[in-house]
Amino acid sequence: MSEKPMILTDQNSGESVELPINRGTEGEPTFEIKAVPSKLGYFTYDPGYAATASCTSKITFIDGGMGILRYRGYPIEQLAEQSDFLEVAFLLMNGELPNRAEYDEFTAEITYHSMVHEKLNTFISGFHYDAHPMAMMAGVVGSLAAFYHAKLDMSDPGHRKLAAMRMISKMPTIAAACYRHHMGWPTAYPPNGLNYCERFLHMMFSVPAETYEVSSVAARAFDLLFILHADHEQNASTSTVRLVGSTGANPYACVAAGISALWGPAHGGANEQVLKMLEQIGDVSNVPKFVAKAKDRDDPFRMMGFGHRVYKNFDPRATIIREAAHEVLSELGQSDPLMDLALELERIALEDEYFIEKKLYPNVDFYSGIIYRALGIPVSMFTVMFAIARTVGWVSQWLEQSDNPTRIGRPRQVYAGETERNYVDIDQR
Repeated sequence: MSEKPMILTDQNSGESVELPINRGTEGEPTFEIKAVPSKLGYFTYDPGYAATASCTSKITFIDGGMGILRYRGYPIEQLAEQSDFLEVAFLLMNGELPNRAEYDEFTAEITYHSMVHEKLNTFISGFHYDAHPMAMMAGVVGSLAAFYHAKLDMSDPGHRKLAAMRMISKMPTIAAACYRHHMGWPTAYPPNGLNYCERFLHMMFSVPAETYEVSSVAARAFDLLFILHADHEQNASTSTVRLVGSTGANPYACVAAGISALWGPAHGGANEQVLKMLEQIGDVSNVPKFVAKAKDRDDPFRMMGFGHRVYKNFDPRATIIREAAHEVLSELGQSDPLMDLALELERIALEDEYFIEKKLYPNVDFYSGIIYRALGIPVSMFTVMFAIARTVGWVSQWLEQSDNPTRIGRPRQVYAGETERNYVDIDQR
């Protein structure tokens, strides 16, 4: 039995239009509004697209009210506990978890493509020594189409898949190279005998003067963080990748645009802001004072790492990462005063009526910075870590869109400028 459409009526003209109901497998129903302009002469106005579905996707489901996050139907809790990052990458790209043969083939191909063209290292060396790593990442990734243009026919599914695999493979190599350039260290090449996260850590921290052994604790922590950050539905950077992709642009250009969007402090830079906030608070004894400042509308101080645009309940990733932060600090034998401060801040905030009423629960950014700090990742590289993980989501969303192309993205606007007026000669103004 088909569902009756919504009826929208213009009370001024009496004209009506039917709005078909579009229901996914889960989540809120939507109604299609594309007939409204032609039938009634109106467009819709939705700043930030908070109430607008821009696409249909089978990749990630979020229920912000219930605190649910699933990749291809699998709860994030199960994947975080039982899976690894490359298995999750295969899942997001292909729709199903791999069997053993598929997993082995996938990981072998990722390993094979982890090297970058040697001229890219020359390109990276051209950046100023103190350039921000995200600036370098955006530039280098955008340039990949100039190095790997032989198989870049976007109408060929095989070429699209190869480009996506290359992006996942090469992002850690590029990230490590940007870090090493900043440090003044020589280039480190990917050791193929290590797994994805081990290989990344080796490229980041190994030096020619001594043998470097990858910490299993660090590798497991990175694997978990990468799983948690792999995809998050139609966030700002993913929507950017899809919008650029709708033009037919190559995936390297699309991902470079996604990196630029992720760089914003309200998006990928949030965990960096959390760490800065904790350092500003300084001591556990200062927490009540800063909680009061956060509740004062006239005070510019904001509590970073609390609340989320989507989640109106506890961020399920925050629960997982909170436990991981404890485990990492314990296994590494570290005691971080910022961790103690974060726990006290969380405790007070979750008992405070203001935070409860506003549903300001800790999100994934609240703890991820503490883990990166414990593992020796500098603050300037925090968002780069996010970009490595989110590349999997970006290319998966890009592949899905490429397999089911839509019209080029073209948001409308409400024009609020001057009405028509006549040009006046410069000497008469």
